[in-house]
Amino acid sequence: MLPHRLWRRCNSPRAALARHFTSGSAVTPEHSIYISESTDPYFNLTFEDWLFRHKSPEQPLLLLYRDSPCVVIGRNQNPWKEVNLRASRTSGIPFLRRHSGGGTVYHDLGNTNFSIHLPRASFDRHATAQVILRAVRSMGVDANVNDRNDICVGKEKICALLRTKLTTRRFYVSGSAYKIVKDRAYHHGTMLISTQLNTLGELLRSNKDTMETRGVASVRSPVCNLQQYHTEVSHDKFVQAVVDAFRREYGVDEEVHTVHDTDGTQEIEYIRYGMDVLKTWDWAFGQTPEFTYKIQNSFAWGSLAAVLRSKHGIILSCTLTYPQGIGPDLKAKLEELAIRLEGERYGFVDEGVAALASRDRCAAEVWGWLRTEMDS
Repeated sequence: MLPHRLWRRCNSPRAALARHFTSGSAVTPEHSIYISESTDPYFNLTFEDWLFRHKSPEQPLLLLYRDSPCVVIGRNQNPWKEVNLRASRTSGIPFLRRHSGGGTVYHDLGNTNFSIHLPRASFDRHATAQVILRAVRSMGVDANVNDRNDICVGKEKICALLRTKLTTRRFYVSGSAYKIVKDRAYHHGTMLISTQLNTLGELLRSNKDTMETRGVASVRSPVCNLQQYHTEVSHDKFVQAVVDAFRREYGVDEEVHTVHDTDGTQEIEYIRYGMDVLKTWDWAFGQTPEFTYKIQNSFAWGSLAAVLRSKHGIILSCTLTYPQGIGPDLKAKLEELAIRLEGERYGFVDEGVAALASRDRCAAEVWGWLRTEMDS
């Protein structure tokens, strides 16, 4: 296979002379540079996956897009651990589970997402990080890449890999993730330019230290915006800078292809089905790895500890530790409640459980507490 700089160039004079943007009604995966004008995260994540699955594996590809506010968790993450679900419901800001690994990130219109797809044999995380680095530097920002492929400005990170261990204290302005299949790989990431950091912090603060999950856990890190370092940076400037850096790196000389979610793209069967899947309980919650949540609460009649165990969003067990001197009748009712929870969807328990608990005031208090914990 040829080195990535030697991929065949497109000989279009129009593309060589100007960076025209085209928008075709018939979207195909044959282009090399795509910019999505849609801000629908369900569309953009599915369109990215469609390109990844259908683009010729020998050719490089770049996708850039922004999303309306949402939280995006990694393929192998636990939403109850990563997301403040109560804040998500209150604000109306959804969370989505993406197809790649890595940790949790926040998207809004102040954040720009990039996705670089390459043949697996030519894929190099350091090289793709360098592409984004050159784009950032071209905007007049003094940036560098550290030994973990984080793009940094001064002592603060601009584009950082989501990882399981933090070695230095820096302020993140981005996160990256990767996906590798048989003959294709991609590096995608965020670039926080002017995002709402207060909203980001609220949605990503779950405060569940006693929840232990077998999935990938995000590392909580301080963040900031790129505009804090260079006020002239914008979405459009970053997009153009990344397009230019991508062209130079991979020898691509063709028009940028713009995509809309109203031009018929949503009617492509793969995309329509993929968008629907992202919204399902089975994908959003049912893909959650096994986890254990240990909690404790005090009631007028004593303190109670619970260990909730769940896998794929289904409650496997609820083990209660009772206070000394608890009456046999109450203990029996609580044991019945714990058994009744087994097999229920975590956080989406059938109303029959509430009816069962309502027969006893103390049992109702315990059920209210457990429900609140699972809903948060």
